[in-house]
Amino acid sequence: MYLQKINLKNKYALVTGAGKGLGRACSLALAEAGATVIVLSRTMSDLNKLEKDFKKIKGKLIKVHCDVMNYKELQDKLKKIKIIDILINNAGSNIPEPFEKIKQDSMNYLVDLNLKAAFNVAQLVVKKMLKNKKRPGSIINMSSQLGHVGMSGRNIYNMTKFGIEGLTKGMGVELAKKNIRVNSVAPTFVETPMVKQFFKNKKFKKLAIGKIPLGKVATESDVATTVCFLASSASSMITGTSIIIDGGWTAQ
Repeated sequence: MYLQKINLKNKYALVTGAGKGLGRACSLALAEAGATVIVLSRTMSDLNKLEKDFKKIKGKLIKVHCDVMNYKELQDKLKKIKIIDILINNAGSNIPEPFEKIKQDSMNYLVDLNLKAAFNVAQLVVKKMLKNKKRPGSIINMSSQLGHVGMSGRNIYNMTKFGIEGLTKGMGVELAKKNIRVNSVAPTFVETPMVKQFFKNKKFKKLAIGKIPLGKVATESDVATTVCFLASSASSMITGTSIIIDGGWTAQ
């Protein structure tokens, strides 16, 4: 048999920023693949809505109400979880601004959320994974095509996502011998609530889609399916790299 199936039965997967967009989609896809999903969000109402979605597909979930930027709270909440096999390090945001008008508050917020919080989550999860050495670990950092190429008006986002790509490579190399794989997924613009807001600017929408050779944005399913592949043993030889889901944007 040559085809390996994506089977996450008996696996425990933590998804940060699970309440909306890609986090929600990845959570549901992981559940469909058989995982018990630990869904983490700072918005309780989003977690409650997600719980209803899980019931529809008979998925298993554990709700964690937590702000990833609050290290003490994050540490305390993760201490209560015994096993994490998979981490989808997804929580993040973007505040588009022209370079010369970037506010210090915007920069500090994005660096704290997209980079520092992602590092803190990963480090806490790795410590937990190392206590269960017989269980292989898989960490998927949510990056972006803008972790590979630049784009006007998104300098801080570029900076943080290039940082995530560097962190992914460093972790991938160091943790390989400890039975933990680390990769990133780097989507183009995806049909999420955040991107729908950006695309209200018709000029920007035309510019963005014009840069994608396939001529369309990605779906949440495109990203969630790739995440499940990287989470599973079907990708057991893949670590320290990025799967770019960008319709050809970065190939140009």
